[in-house]
Amino acid sequence: MSPPKPAPRPDRVSLWRYFQLFRQDILSAQPARLYRAKMAEFRTPFFRSYFCNTPELVDLVLRQRPRDFPKSDRIREGLAPLLRNSVFVTNGETWARQRRIIDPAFEGGKLHHSFPDMWQAGRNCVNRLAKNTSERIDIEPETSHVAADVIFRTLFSIPIEDKTAARVFESFRAHQNSAPVVNLAALLPLPRWLPRPHSRKTLQTARVIRKLIETLTRRRAEAIRAGTAPDDLATKIMTMEDPQTGTRLSTGEMVDQVAIFFLAGHETSASALAWALYLLATHPEWQERVAIEAATLPDTGAAPPMGVLKQLKISRAVFREAMRLYPPVPMFVREATCPETFREREVKPGSQIVISPWHLHRHEGLWENPDGFDPARWETENGKTCARSAYIPFSAGARVCPGAGFAMAEGVLILSMILQRFRLEAHCDRIPEPAAQLTVRSRNGIWLTLSPRQ
Repeated sequence: MSPPKPAPRPDRVSLWRYFQLFRQDILSAQPARLYRAKMAEFRTPFFRSYFCNTPELVDLVLRQRPRDFPKSDRIREGLAPLLRNSVFVTNGETWARQRRIIDPAFEGGKLHHSFPDMWQAGRNCVNRLAKNTSERIDIEPETSHVAADVIFRTLFSIPIEDKTAARVFESFRAHQNSAPVVNLAALLPLPRWLPRPHSRKTLQTARVIRKLIETLTRRRAEAIRAGTAPDDLATKIMTMEDPQTGTRLSTGEMVDQVAIFFLAGHETSASALAWALYLLATHPEWQERVAIEAATLPDTGAAPPMGVLKQLKISRAVFREAMRLYPPVPMFVREATCPETFREREVKPGSQIVISPWHLHRHEGLWENPDGFDPARWETENGKTCARSAYIPFSAGARVCPGAGFAMAEGVLILSMILQRFRLEAHCDRIPEPAAQLTVRSRNGIWLTLSPRQ
């Protein structure tokens, strides 16, 4: 049986119905033909969208000419209360300066500094899970917990048990539940001077999160001035100077960046890990392969050398396949800034360019068995070809996620640590229902039973 997939909407619905579906879940709001289409055009009274679903168009927009297709402000509208001017939503020179400061902290050679924190967060995770064996549990809150623990340890050298870290975590969960990825301002051409319509809960939780992050950031700035700051990601980023201007991030700018680090590094990692665990629970043969491989990891003590990740090839293939089937960020939107022609269609400036990892990763004309779970595909010719041209869980080109290597290391390690200790069982009476708002999660939770391995 194929892993769960949202039922698509009918091919033709009214504009109002489409907007209703889109606010509820952007995946089930799309028609089935997008899994076969190379391109599609959607018209509204206010703007036109062009759905680009071939490797050639994706490459053009993301890799060849990213400056001609900046991030769309329509998606920014829904995220603005929390992210403000973070690197995820900015464009032009503001974005370029932010990346020049942020990118060095995530360079591959520096990942080994964060590895012991990932290891400790993983150890704490399996110890928590051991208290709930033989019971059905929703695994999504557990993966959210461990991913948040990794972020706070690697960013600010504090565990999730820290009071401020715990409050950010709880407030972020409330914010996600109240903040649709698309709000009215994203759908209507409202003038810039008009206040943006956000729910009271969205604005309140965003204020709480930003205030807590500001407290951590100011505390770290004081430690940097005193020469007592730990050598973690926050210190690296806050002390990094833009090589072109010599400037550093201000406190306000750092709050913006920490907010997106938490969203991108916590929420997306939690989503991918939860789906990977579910896929292993429903495919026992792959579960046993990962468990046998994970048995090579030490199960106590301090973190081993980071080189152990090279041994976890099966776990890596499984995690890659989970992100193919359930890419944490299922769609992103760019905007055309000059006249274009895509597949003999005229694209005017201001048009929205939609790229959907969800549909590209399941495209029936590109992938063999696109809806099936098959970690072995990465060793086939089709899998290798698609990995290069049609696999973008972290986006691609200049705007590729700077923490992609960090996320892969975290996901593979913690997946292996869990499978080393537990056997996973899914339940046919509680099949998860994928839905997307900020990330791809299950509408009804991902319920598993964990039992100890001998």
